[in-house]
Amino acid sequence: MKAHLTLLAAGLLLAACGTPAPTPDSGIQPPPAWQSFDTATARTDNQQWWTHFGSPQLNRLIEQARRESYDLAAAMARVRQAEASAVIAGAPLLPAVTAGLNGTRQELLRGKGYSQLDVNRDNRTIDYYDAHLSASYELDFWGGKRAARNSALSSLSASQFDRATVELTLLSGVANSYTQALSLREQQRIAEQNLDNAQRVLDLVQTRYDAGSATALELSQQKSLVAAQQRRLPQVQQQAREALISLAALLGQPVQSVTLDDENFDRLHWPAIDAGVPSDLLSRRPDIAAAEARLAAAQADISVARAAMLPSVTLGLSLATGADIAEQLLRNNVYNLTAGLAAPIFNNGRLKAERDRATARQEELLELYRAAIINGFADVEKALNGIHGLDQQRQWQSEELHQAQSAFDIAQSRYQAGAEDLLTVLETQRTLYAAQDMNVQLRLARVQASVALYRALGGGWRVM
Repeated sequence: MKAHLTLLAAGLLLAACGTPAPTPDSGIQPPPAWQSFDTATARTDNQQWWTHFGSPQLNRLIEQARRESYDLAAAMARVRQAEASAVIAGAPLLPAVTAGLNGTRQELLRGKGYSQLDVNRDNRTIDYYDAHLSASYELDFWGGKRAARNSALSSLSASQFDRATVELTLLSGVANSYTQALSLREQQRIAEQNLDNAQRVLDLVQTRYDAGSATALELSQQKSLVAAQQRRLPQVQQQAREALISLAALLGQPVQSVTLDDENFDRLHWPAIDAGVPSDLLSRRPDIAAAEARLAAAQADISVARAAMLPSVTLGLSLATGADIAEQLLRNNVYNLTAGLAAPIFNNGRLKAERDRATARQEELLELYRAAIINGFADVEKALNGIHGLDQQRQWQSEELHQAQSAFDIAQSRYQAGAEDLLTVLETQRTLYAAQDMNVQLRLARVQASVALYRALGGGWRVM
């Protein structure tokens, strides 16, 4: 008995040995630096990046989205599924132990039959009690069980990284939708202001027309401009409602439940962001980490498929006892120790095909891992390029807006004094309206470019 138990323990120790899965290598060498970015005075802390825009309302919306988003809740449920799968996959690494306790009572319904079972006064019923404890274990000689556990753990990591990706996408979507809603409010305010300006010019043209100093053509031209400004208002209002609807969906709420404070769009600002170096990106983006984890799981699956092609050894141990009197149940003990060897002989190529499928899956995920890295580099480069270009545009657009406002004021005054024709006033009005609208669009694009850079850099997330 002692020798058999020693053999069983030795088998368990052999099964506990294994080689950890190697870290996947993409073969991609990160560039030493981003193409163009000045990190002087840049912010290095990207944790809670949404607080860097200076909007208390945005902070509240972000926290609400983290609490109430259905997409994020679904991602967290997928993580719990992966956790359970990892436990299931790791279970075969230890023996399976079962226990049972039974009691039966048998009574013959007829008095005659087999003589030894004939019912008499001393043998009306037959009682029997038994108990057993059994353990079974398949030795993991080839590492297949451990590889299955490692695959499940890597899949769990991928699910956790996917949840972080969903959260990052959600929060950046909230920030973009909110800033777009604010910008459309600002565009609506500008459209109303421009409508008032156009109406004042129309009143002036109407007065001059009534006095005979303006033509019917000039009057029609200004009326057309006023109508265009009136058309612009419902267009901006429609876009603002659509932005609010999109924001409400991200918050997991109907649009009727979402109201925004009267926050001024001009109060939003964007911080300087430290992009770090490209090599850091591999540990800062959850989507890249998820691709790496899936690749590691696929590599482990190859080991599982290979192990399935090799013989398996199963050990079993059972202890049992039985008696016809409950008090004597533990007096009659018996044990049984078994060992079995099974090897695949013919399966019509199924096991080899499963190995080939696992290998091809690993090759696919390696390419997807490489693509995730390259796309990550591209996301950062595009965000940095966008910030650089928008900063240059805004520098010149500020001068454009200033000069457009000055030209309109001068043209309006000169027209009122009779020193300028209406065509010049119309042209300066259109130029001013376009410059004001472009100013808001560039501010929105600049804020959203910062959001895009935060997202491209992983939003402060890091592999633990």
